[in-house]
Amino acid sequence: QVRLVESGGGLVQAGGSLRLSCTASGRTISSYTMAWFRQPPGKERDIVAVISQSGGSRYFGDSVKGRFTVSRDNTKNTVYLQMDSLKPEDTAIYYCALSFYCVGYACSAGAFGSWGQGTQVTVSS
Repeated sequence: QVRLVESGGGLVQAGGSLRLSCTASGRTISSYTMAWFRQPPGKERDIVAVISQSGGSRYFGDSVKGRFTVSRDNTKNTVYLQMDSLKPEDTAIYYCALSFYCVGYACSAGAFGSWGQGTQVTVSS
């Protein structure tokens, strides 16, 4: 069983930056595709970014392309989400997720079965 813990959320002004971290325990993440999702208030959870096992392949949701970057340090069992040029519409709870089944990065949300508790990101205008 793997436990995922997100950190780094908070309140930031529009145009600012935040870096989220997701640290895993209980299992080494190097063999697994990892992802970040977010759920804005009153809306469904959407995919933000996916990163393959080695970090060589990445996918970004259309709304964050060019502003967000995903990376991983398998030696630290940690995945990161660097968020730049933040907008008020980026306000959401951000979740880290792991897939035991996905190969590469082209996987649907249903492939991710392990989730963190989420971290709140609020962007003020």
